[in-house]
Amino acid sequence: MLLLLTWVVQACRKEPPNGELLVFAAASTADAIGDVGRDFEAETGQTVRFSFGASRDLARQIRAGAPAAVLISADTETIDALVDAKLVRKEDQRTFASNRLVVIVPQAAAAAIRTPRDLLGVAHLAIGDPKLVPAGSYAQKWLEKEELWTEVVPHLLPSLDVRAALAAVETGHAEAGIVYRTDAAHSQRVRIAYEVPAERSPTIAYVAACLVSTEDAGARRFLDFLAGSKGRATFVRHGFADDDRSR
Repeated sequence: MLLLLTWVVQACRKEPPNGELLVFAAASTADAIGDVGRDFEAETGQTVRFSFGASRDLARQIRAGAPAAVLISADTETIDALVDAKLVRKEDQRTFASNRLVVIVPQAAAAAIRTPRDLLGVAHLAIGDPKLVPAGSYAQKWLEKEELWTEVVPHLLPSLDVRAALAAVETGHAEAGIVYRTDAAHSQRVRIAYEVPAERSPTIAYVAACLVSTEDAGARRFLDFLAGSKGRATFVRHGFADDDRSR
């Protein structure tokens, strides 16, 4: 995983070929955004290349000079920080989707997790690293609200992104994990043991933005396509909740 991450970082420092749009996207969007990209290419003729990872790590790469034209983040804070750094204009961002947090266990697991407090009996709990991964930050906020965070910290397995947390449960390295509902739905090796109620969950928002450094008009076209009815419908088809708030 570390070697793969290093390769991706180095590759993304290279300028994309002429006419190719480079989009950095949160790992949890990989399946849906791939379909959006294909639809966009078919409609516009513009080639799109994606690089996936933890939202805040992708933002760090952008600050270091990675030539992305668009960033798709799984939280608002990452984009807001880039606005404050004058790397994104406030008007060049769109909120377009939402998600839900779930607790997953291996498909064949006998243990039941019916309430948040049942997590106290889990020896290894996989989540995205809250310092890098919005899913991990959302999980921390939820566990803090349930007054469980301090008690579960010694049992956490922080991961590079939410897909890595999913993989930890799939492979048996963790007895449970906290991921997005959409990630759990794509795995045959885990099952959802508990879904965080909407009223107990932090607000989960996916936000896309054009980078100030790009002069490619295709970046804005892609942003509008993603946040338009066709792009949002694709995300809904992949299990996301629709969210078309203007920002």
